[in-house]
Amino acid sequence: MGSLWQFFGLPDPEGGSTNERAPPAQAPQEPVSLSSNETKPALDQPSPQPAVETPMLNPVDVDSLRTPPLGWNGPITPDGEAFHDLGVAVQRLQSPPNKALRYIAPDVMKRIPTSAMLERVMQGDTAIVDLRSLVHMESHQMACRREIKHMADQARVNVFSLDAEDKLLMIPGQNVVVDMQKHELGLTPLL
Repeated sequence: MGSLWQFFGLPDPEGGSTNERAPPAQAPQEPVSLSSNETKPALDQPSPQPAVETPMLNPVDVDSLRTPPLGWNGPITPDGEAFHDLGVAVQRLQSPPNKALRYIAPDVMKRIPTSAMLERVMQGDTAIVDLRSLVHMESHQMACRREIKHMADQARVNVFSLDAEDKLLMIPGQNVVVDMQKHELGLTPLL
């Protein structure tokens, strides 16, 4: 009777028994000659059966299974296998963003920095210009709008009004897509 290790097909760690089995002993059989009158062998003699061969499993190279993958720099188990700790968060280096949303308001002298805006819009930044601080200066608001329009023409982009009074303007950056079909602004479409 085999051990528990042999039942599962594993080698015995104590080395007490081997996994190889001796071939079963077969009784020598006499050849049966059939005469012309006989068509079947005698019933008292067993019919010859082909020998059943048990397939031998190829031994597995355990050392090749226990090597970590190429380029592995994580923890390794005592057996030499790569250990994947799912509880560790790996931080990847992220490139800094190359596009931004910029809020621009008139400075103390009530000017809009259109030359700096042009550089940023050409880099892909979207500018929101707030002219609401120029409440009592209608002619100065119109001058600022013309200057912003001229800057947008140089950048080959459009200027969009975000409010009904044209005091909050948006200039999208290069390669920024603006949906002009829905015309839904603010939180009211979401509610």
